[in-house]
Amino acid sequence: MTIFDRILQAQELLGKTQGHSRSPEEKELFDLAIDALWFVWREGLADEFSDYREDIQSDAPPRIVAAFNTRDEADVWLKVNPKPPNSSYVLIANDYHVVMSFRERNIRSLVRQPTLEFYLEEMIRGGLPPAVATFDTRAEADAWFNRQTEPPAQAVIQIGGEHYLAVYYRNIHHRTVFPFSIAKRLEDKEGQ
Repeated sequence: MTIFDRILQAQELLGKTQGHSRSPEEKELFDLAIDALWFVWREGLADEFSDYREDIQSDAPPRIVAAFNTRDEADVWLKVNPKPPNSSYVLIANDYHVVMSFRERNIRSLVRQPTLEFYLEEMIRGGLPPAVATFDTRAEADAWFNRQTEPPAQAVIQIGGEHYLAVYYRNIHHRTVFPFSIAKRLEDKEGQ
């Protein structure tokens, strides 16, 4: 079944359920959900929405919309972007940042978020899956990762005895490797 079929089914279900709503507030919330699905459909975003749903169901780190090596690069991107993707994540030097944009006041900023630290901490707490590959150096690991034509959304690997998470953000075709040791940043902050 295509994403278009699923959207139509969801709209039909929302419409039926809306008919049983008792309050105007509930009816308005159903209208909002139906309109959001129409927006996705009419703006030609159904494929992107399908990819988004696949990403969130992959149990990989949260999706990003862009990746930058430096804060300066990210600031330039934000400044020239006519419609910054508010509340989306970007990576700056492998740190998650959330895009904050207020159109009415033309305020734009990137705020660092410990999103990845929480994600890795949760993985550690649940017990790391076994490493799918082991390498002596980061260069070997990067070469392995870059050779994969369709990498998984995430894979645990070992480099020099330390665990890393290799992540592929397929929506922007970006690959990166995060050491699990960065989850320690949360422990350090909590201990202060």
